[in-house]
Amino acid sequence: MKPATKPDYEAIYADLERLPENVVGEIIDGELHAHPRPSPRHALAASAIGGLIGNRYHWGRDSGGWWILDEPELRFGENVVVPDIAGWRRETLPQLPESNQFTIRPDWVCEVLSPSTVMLDRNRKLPLYASEGVGQVWLIDPASQAVEIYATSNSHTEPAMTVVGKVILNAPPFDNTGIDLSKVFV
Repeated sequence: MKPATKPDYEAIYADLERLPENVVGEIIDGELHAHPRPSPRHALAASAIGGLIGNRYHWGRDSGGWWILDEPELRFGENVVVPDIAGWRRETLPQLPESNQFTIRPDWVCEVLSPSTVMLDRNRKLPLYASEGVGQVWLIDPASQAVEIYATSNSHTEPAMTVVGKVILNAPPFDNTGIDLSKVFV
């Protein structure tokens, strides 16, 4: 019996780079995952939540405290993931890197769930974010109009709260922000 060999990371990353522009690719545990660009409802939810948070914490009243970015490429060792939105406190990431690859873990990640990504987001990426120390993870489901908030403790995520509907959201790490989910869910 031949011993199992570790996947060739450079070869897998080269496969990721060869994906067409209309496909998002990620590498988790040596496995390449590719899925289509998001649907309009998914894109609207991600754009809206990023804009609402970015307007206050990146550009607005509380500006200077956070970097809020759409679809950054996060490198966790040989894992490469692309969350819909990620945020770093400026003390965690004092300046943006020159390359498109972020090796410093974000403080907050937001994934918008789609039928093609829900299993990957919940079962593979959520535990990965926890093991890497991402403090808060939000999962947004446009179909059910729900936002699930997870907090990381001891490399495990714990559900902190779930809100449903077009309500005003105040959730860590953006407490008292008053995110109007009627702008996120159509």
